[in-house]
Amino acid sequence: MYNVIKGMNNKNHSRVTEFILLGITNRSELRLPLFILFLLVYEVTLVGNLGLIILIKRDSRLHTPMYFFLSSLAFVDINYSSALTPKILVDLLAERKSIGYFGCAIQLFICIICGSTECLLLAVMAYDRYVAVCNPLHYSTIMSGKLCVCLVDGSYVLGILYSFLHTMFIFTLSFCGPNVINHYFCDIPPLLQLSSSDTHTNEIVIFVQVSINCVGTTMVILISYVCILATVLKIRSAESRRKAFSTCASHLTVVSLFYGTAFFMYLRPSSKYALEQDKVASLFYTVVIPMLNPLIYSLRNKDVQEAFRRHFHLKIWL
Repeated sequence: MYNVIKGMNNKNHSRVTEFILLGITNRSELRLPLFILFLLVYEVTLVGNLGLIILIKRDSRLHTPMYFFLSSLAFVDINYSSALTPKILVDLLAERKSIGYFGCAIQLFICIICGSTECLLLAVMAYDRYVAVCNPLHYSTIMSGKLCVCLVDGSYVLGILYSFLHTMFIFTLSFCGPNVINHYFCDIPPLLQLSSSDTHTNEIVIFVQVSINCVGTTMVILISYVCILATVLKIRSAESRRKAFSTCASHLTVVSLFYGTAFFMYLRPSSKYALEQDKVASLFYTVVIPMLNPLIYSLRNKDVQEAFRRHFHLKIWL
């Protein structure tokens, strides 16, 4: 749908007022199976992340910086998945998949907030593991409650700032048609391809912003784990080394999944974009990873498993 706007020079210009989403697939026989699959994934995501947040809040033994950061990550994952999956479910059953201009901007804004904040929280969690392994005697002093709150709040504030800049640069472009997005949500690459403006400057700015966020947080994570590795290798006891590595295993797994997909998606020239591949990659980091994060931390974390057993048995006896 387009609105016709009369400019000051009396020439007619058309402005896109809504976008048509091509969605995940155009094969009608796959819509119902995919609907059921994504509904199950969304339910697991909500139950897993909400359950993790409630467990961490209720169990006093989990009231440590690491689990405070983990509950913040779970909160971001809930919002990330909720910003996209309900729309995916609706579009899988709808004949006409559309989203309004401002709805598209809001969806992009929320997704970038969640993605940017998740990057920052993963870096914060790496720093937390560095302090725990390399400075265990001063851990409680360094990672004070005030610092933990500041780190989480700072991650949210920076995530909002990144999102505002990204969204502003995208939606100051002209969209005069076509308005068909070859994607299942309003993402940066397909929106750039639809713009009737020159997007070269926008691509450079977006590339720089993503690089600062992704590369900057990646450097924090890498430096933290280099220091952790150097410290662990100095430990003589094999059992102590194993315990030190086990505290980092879940975080490293989540980092590898999230950053691997993020770098593949955004740190490429626009000429390299293959939107069908990007759909799969986007599904992985927007839908699958938020589901996997609580499972990874639960299955590979003895503290979480023991807390679950304590509360599970308590409920049985009650």
